[in-house]
Amino acid sequence: MIAKGGHYEPVAREGLPFIIPPFALALVFWLGDYPWTSLLFLLISAAIGLFFRNPERVTPQGRGIVTSPADGRVVEIVAGAESGNLEGIPLKRVSIFMSIFNVHVNRCPISGTVEKVVHVPGQFLDARESQASMVNEHNCVVLRGEDGPIEVVQIAGKIARRIACWISKGDNVRMGERFGLIRFGSRLDVYLPENFSFVVDVGNRVRSGETIIARKIDGKRSPGQV
Repeated sequence: MIAKGGHYEPVAREGLPFIIPPFALALVFWLGDYPWTSLLFLLISAAIGLFFRNPERVTPQGRGIVTSPADGRVVEIVAGAESGNLEGIPLKRVSIFMSIFNVHVNRCPISGTVEKVVHVPGQFLDARESQASMVNEHNCVVLRGEDGPIEVVQIAGKIARRIACWISKGDNVRMGERFGLIRFGSRLDVYLPENFSFVVDVGNRVRSGETIIARKIDGKRSPGQV
């Protein structure tokens, strides 16, 4: 299945305010007969456009799987994690760090209904630090699928200070569907019930909407599962 969602332009629209000004300057310098300066600004515009690229992805099929919500590298896996949005549920957490070279469009790790979207102001520590999950500015999305609720958290970093979330409470989403973006390097955390088992390790590279990061353990019912 190729996830479409509502934001399937080749370059995410959030990038236009950053792409257009250097492109316009490149045109001005070209018309002013400054070809090398024009080329410089054209390259800057192209580099920014590459950062905001929004490629199509083929999402795997199957029940009881969770796909990566972000491109990047797994930097932390925590057992016995806690979340104020999933209180009373034993959880585990995986954290994925996105460098400036990764695709920054985020995708839903499961299919289901959006139960909660909460934006929390905070600090801007390096997103690779463990405490960034708690103290940095972040946006929490709780999704309820057929195996119960999970939480995806978009976390700002030192450079990434703008979080875009394109879904709202009550929306029905599909696994692999685009749901947001973080500008210029950041991190995503995924909180899962303990009856899921991670199939990735720290250091692994993952791709949003394609890499399976966890599977449900057969025969175990999720806390909060309807």
